[in-house]
Amino acid sequence: MAETISTNKIYETLVELKREVDFIKNHMVDVDVILTSEENMELDESLKELEEGKTFSLEDIKKDRENA
Repeated sequence: MAETISTNKIYETLVELKREVDFIKNHMVDVDVILTSEENMELDESLKELEEGKTFSLEDIKKDRENA
């Protein structure tokens, strides 16, 4: 036997779904700020190179280009 659903029940369900979607949207984590394990290793390597003085600043690169 088919179940009869009232318009009010459909409306209430839609309102609840909208509330849940709004909650999810407001509490979602921005995936662009999560590093993969590979990205995390690359970041660690970059920071190590920075500490060891193995990096060049953009200003240094620009000066080298001007002097070339």
